[in-house]
Amino acid sequence: MGSLPSVADYDHRTLVAEQHRELMAAQALESDHDLAFRLQLEEAMAASLSLLPSSSSPPPSPSPQTLAPPADAASPSFAFLQSDELSRFRRELEDRELSEAEARRGREDLHRRIHDQKVATEIMTIPDDDWEDWGDEFERPFGEGSSKDRAGGRGGDVFRLYCKGLVSDERAEGQKSNSVFAGIGVAVCDFRGNLIFEVTKPLIEPGTSKSKAGVEATALVEGLNAALALELKRIAFYCDYFPLYQFVTRRWTPKQHKVMALVEQVTLLRRKFDQCNFLLVARNEFKFAFKLARDAITSQIVKCAGSVASKNPKETCVICLEDTDVSQIFAVDGCLHRYCFSCMRQHVEVKLLHGMVPRCPHEGCKSDLNVSSCSKFLTPKLIEMMTRQLKEASIPVTEKIYCPYPVCSALMSKTEASECSTTSGVARSGARKCIKCHRLFCINCKVPWHSGLTCLAYKVLHPLPPAEDAKLKSLASQNLWRQCVKCNHMIELSEGCYHMTCRCGYEFCYNCGAEWKKKKATCACPLWEEDNILYDDDGISDSEGSEDEENEEWYGDSDDEDVSVTA
Repeated sequence: MGSLPSVADYDHRTLVAEQHRELMAAQALESDHDLAFRLQLEEAMAASLSLLPSSSSPPPSPSPQTLAPPADAASPSFAFLQSDELSRFRRELEDRELSEAEARRGREDLHRRIHDQKVATEIMTIPDDDWEDWGDEFERPFGEGSSKDRAGGRGGDVFRLYCKGLVSDERAEGQKSNSVFAGIGVAVCDFRGNLIFEVTKPLIEPGTSKSKAGVEATALVEGLNAALALELKRIAFYCDYFPLYQFVTRRWTPKQHKVMALVEQVTLLRRKFDQCNFLLVARNEFKFAFKLARDAITSQIVKCAGSVASKNPKETCVICLEDTDVSQIFAVDGCLHRYCFSCMRQHVEVKLLHGMVPRCPHEGCKSDLNVSSCSKFLTPKLIEMMTRQLKEASIPVTEKIYCPYPVCSALMSKTEASECSTTSGVARSGARKCIKCHRLFCINCKVPWHSGLTCLAYKVLHPLPPAEDAKLKSLASQNLWRQCVKCNHMIELSEGCYHMTCRCGYEFCYNCGAEWKKKKATCACPLWEEDNILYDDDGISDSEGSEDEENEEWYGDSDDEDVSVTA
């Protein structure tokens, strides 16, 4: 195996050097022509100035620097461009020589390892008695013998070639959608299965990155080229992809032009080996090549994530004051107020736990949030809660009804219940069918359907409320809770005045239950009790209790903290 440059390399370097000398001479001649032109121009201008009248003041004579055009204003000359092209070609020649030298070192190392393995195998077969007699004289110098046997030639060992191509549809960190990544892995093993050479390579060719068969065929071409570069002549290619095995063995004909071209290339490369067999094996035989192909895909994903991270600008959330990627910032529909996903998730969760419809967290903004836009930062459980809360808020209080069966308790409107009963053929007066569990109930009594009994007869037979309702009313009486007459929610006065604003919007007096109209009470009850008014550290009252005061919202920023317990 020689290490001297080839004759073609000498010819290329000689040609490049000769052209470089000619270009240098052309540039020097061009520079001389420019200097002669400037001198002639100076002489002509001096002669014309001598003919001017003496009364006129001659302008200052231009300097050579003034006559010469700026270097950066003029376009590069042909000689300069040609010289740059020659320099680039010279660098390519040097890179190719370095690559060939590295390949020669790899082949030399492979041949040495093969030789050492054969010598070790031969020594293991020598009996101990013979080794004691003439073992000291045993020699197998590297480089001796037939060169054909050094790397799998005639009579040599058959090397194993594993080639694997993978295609993966994954999303890199920071990306909004998935991308297709492809990579190939090549593992060359000796006849014992020991890994002696490996190749891992990302595949970004537009024609093969999305085709499984194309990627597998490209991996095979890469593996055969690697085996030829290592001067292996006897190989066995192991394949775990059935379509590729059918293609290369000519049992199937590829339909894709790219795959067909790759299969033809495999056929041409196969003829360069003394022996090249194709074997179909199971997937577990590809532990080396599969890992190499996966590493190639992982490197692409990491690189893509790094490029995305460098392109994503930061934005400061006005709630948490943290710098967050723009991709993690949520813009509220309508008002376009922007907050980070984490703050929006906490805001929506708190509102839902308080039984309120979440809106934009900006102060004074009334823009509603919808489930479709909020699904990008909400958990599935919060999405379900928000959907249920929005549906409950969309049904008027007078139309709202719940299924009386404890295992269901589905929320529906009276209109929905009537439509479900009509489509199901239920025509009895007062009987309705639940839209979820499809069981009958009485819409007047709010109880399971009492077949054969009128509502009056049912109430006579069941004068007492259910045990759960009785317990709730007893607990409400002990804690002085009040029930909203509009939505039937239980409300507790923690502190503040007696003017209550339920979450359904109904305003009433907490003391007697009378309705407030136009921000005024319709009863004669006092507005507040001194024990229910909060004081600050200085002993000054937070609320002086004028009749014009009102609570903004249920659970809002007000003097009344009302606690709701669903009846």
